[in-house]
Amino acid sequence: MKKSCVVIGSGFSSLSAACYLAKNGWNVSIFEKNESVGGRASQFVKDGFTFDMGPSWYWMPDIFDKFFADFNKQTSDYYQLDKLSPAYKIFFSDDIITIGDSMSKICDEFERIEPGSSKALKKFIDKAQENYDIAINKVVLRPGLSPLELVTKETILKIDQFFKTISSQVRKSFKNPKLVSTLEFPVLFLGAKPSNTPSFYNFMNFADFGLGTWHPKGGMYEVIKAMKNLAEELGVVIHTNATVEQIQVTNGKATGIVCNGKVHHADKVLSGADYQHSESLLEDEYQQYSKTYWEKKVFAPSSLLFYIGFNTKLKNVEHHNLFFDTDFELHAKEIYDKPQWPTNPLFYANFPSVTDGSMAPKGCETGFFLVPIATDLEDTEALRNQYFDLIMDRFEKRTGQDIRNNIIFKEIFCVNDFIDRYNSYKGNAYGMANTLTQTAFLRPNLRSKKVGDLYFTGQLTVPGPGVPPALISGKLVSELIIKDN
Repeated sequence: MKKSCVVIGSGFSSLSAACYLAKNGWNVSIFEKNESVGGRASQFVKDGFTFDMGPSWYWMPDIFDKFFADFNKQTSDYYQLDKLSPAYKIFFSDDIITIGDSMSKICDEFERIEPGSSKALKKFIDKAQENYDIAINKVVLRPGLSPLELVTKETILKIDQFFKTISSQVRKSFKNPKLVSTLEFPVLFLGAKPSNTPSFYNFMNFADFGLGTWHPKGGMYEVIKAMKNLAEELGVVIHTNATVEQIQVTNGKATGIVCNGKVHHADKVLSGADYQHSESLLEDEYQQYSKTYWEKKVFAPSSLLFYIGFNTKLKNVEHHNLFFDTDFELHAKEIYDKPQWPTNPLFYANFPSVTDGSMAPKGCETGFFLVPIATDLEDTEALRNQYFDLIMDRFEKRTGQDIRNNIIFKEIFCVNDFIDRYNSYKGNAYGMANTLTQTAFLRPNLRSKKVGDLYFTGQLTVPGPGVPPALISGKLVSELIIKDN
C-alpha cells in the first residue's frame, strides 16, 4: 500500500518535495491557504499587466536544470529561458554601473571605474567559483542534521572563510566604494549584512557574474506553473483556498491535519509554510522552538513593494535596476541594528516588459519597486505613500523622466500583507538570514525533534533563503522522509 504525505503550503520548496515524494511512489496532497499556488512566488495580473509578486531574479540556472532533470525533464519542456543582456544596472548618485552578460564586459566596466581592478576581479571570481562548486555539490546537499556534514576535505581547506566576512574580503581587494557595493550586493539575497555573512558565501558573486541573470518568458511564475504541472503529472493532488488550522498528533506522531474544519489523515506531515507558523499549528508541548528562540534570530528583511502599471514605455532603465544612490551602511543599520523605517533607502526597480513584451500591454510598462525594510515595523497607509513619493522622486531624478502622470494603477504590499497572506513571522520576506550562527545544522531542523513523522521545508530551514535553495530544501526533506520510512 502506498504511503501518504500531506504538504502544507505550495511554494518552491513544497512543490519540490511533493514532486520527489510522488516520483518515489507516495500519495501526496498539497494544501494551500491562498487562491493559487506559489507561496511568496505568487503572481498578480491586472488590466493586461503581469507581476511577479515575490522573486523576480532567476539566478543559478543549473539548480533549476538539475531539478527538472531528476524527472527526465528540461526547463524548455515548460518555459522559455532567456539570458538578460545587460543583466542589470546599478544607479549611484554620480554614475551608473552596467553589469553585462559576460565576464569580459564586466571586467571592462570595472576597469572604467577603477583602472587595474579587472585583474583583482578575475581572481575574486575564480575563488568564488571554487566555493560555488563546493557549496552546490557538497554543502547544500546535506540535510543539516550534524555539524560533521560540514567537514569535508574541501571545506577544511576553506575553514578560514567561515570566520571572515564578505565585507572584509571584498574591501581587501577593492577600494572604490561603487565596486565594493556592486560586489556586496549579491549576498543580500542571503538575507544578512555583508559584514555578518561568512566570506565563503562569495559563491553568490559567481552565481551573478559567472552564471548570469536569466528570465523565464512570462515571469518567474512560469517556474511555479511548471512545477505545479509536473507535480500533477506525477499524481500530486493540490487543494487551494485550503487553510490548515491544526497538525494532528497521536501518541507523539503526526497523523494528519485539520483543514477548513475537516481532518485529512496521512502517514507523514510536511510543512513548507513559515516555520514559526507551522509550529503554531501544534500544541505547545510539541513545539521545538520557543517564542524567545524566534525573537533572538536574525531575520532577513521584509519589503515594501509597489506594483505599478504605466501607460508608456520608460526611458533609461533595464529589466533589473538597483538604486544605490544613498548610504548603503545606514540603510543596513536601519534594517538589522536599530530596526526602523529607513531614512533614505536603497531600492530595486524591475521592468520585465523591457525584455518581455508579454508582461504588459503594447506601449506600456510593468513596474515592480522593492524597498528592503526591517521586519515587524508599523505598517500604515500614510507610511506606504510617504515612501512611494520618496523613491519616485529619486527614480525620476536618476532616470531623467517624469512618470507619475503615466501611472494607470498602483498596488502596495508590505509587512501586514506578508503576515496576512503568507503567515510570515514578523512580516519577513526572505526567511532567516544565513549568518555564521544560522548556517547548516544551526538552522531550524528539517525533521521535528518532538513529533515523529513531522517535517519542515523552506527558507527558514536548510539550506536557507532564495529560490534555488528552496528547490534543494524540498529535495533534502523528501530524501529524509523516504529514508526514515
